[in-house]
Amino acid sequence: MNPRSRTLPPAPRVEWAFFLDVDGTLLEIADKPSAVRVDLELLDLIGQVYRLSGGALALVSGRSISDLEGLLGTLRLPLAGQHGLERRDAAGRLWIHAAPPAAKCAIKEALRPVLERHPGLLLEDKGLTLALHYRLAPHLAAYAQRLMQRLMNEVGGGLELQKGKRVVELKPAGIDKGTAVAEYLTESPFSNRHPVFIGDDLNDEHGFAEVNRLDGTSIKVGPGASCARFRLANVAAVRRWLADTLKGRECQI
Repeated sequence: MNPRSRTLPPAPRVEWAFFLDVDGTLLEIADKPSAVRVDLELLDLIGQVYRLSGGALALVSGRSISDLEGLLGTLRLPLAGQHGLERRDAAGRLWIHAAPPAAKCAIKEALRPVLERHPGLLLEDKGLTLALHYRLAPHLAAYAQRLMQRLMNEVGGGLELQKGKRVVELKPAGIDKGTAVAEYLTESPFSNRHPVFIGDDLNDEHGFAEVNRLDGTSIKVGPGASCARFRLANVAAVRRWLADTLKGRECQI
């Protein structure tokens, strides 16, 4: 664990670039991804920070962009979905890193009888990745991880395993939340700003590492070992920290 990661982060500043995970960071984790609900207070908070920062705020999530859009309603932001495999930039352009379609189909077919035997397992096809959730059957964690590792090995190269909170995911290799952050930072309005990444899960470590490399502010939400430099206790603490951005006297433009 980074020795500084128990330290509270400094007060946010509107001239920074904000990169925010969603589940477990802005929203409490639900038993099923489809069960989460976004409150109007959060939408207002994100919208205000987005406007105050001049548009330098992006959500960087394991969810697909279409899923994120459904959560955000009319609020339109830069979005990186499926751990950076799809990314909408500030100009509205969409960038895609696709998985081998044959490999994905083969894995889905192999998982069909497994899902029938274990109804507590949930397969989520995000389009570019396959996520096997065991939130409803945590005792199957080791089995689910071994299974996905074996299926990945059987279909050949080009994929990698990504573990998360009660989920294991297969995705194209070499693309992650860190690469998404790096891509945003080459573009307006994110370029030449101090980067901030906030996340709670193993798949957020790539984002922390990229921000640390740039001497930015990396913030881990909740307990657990992390390379993040700072720590916030929970979702409520993240929202309070972001709300500090709205205090004009404390955050100088």
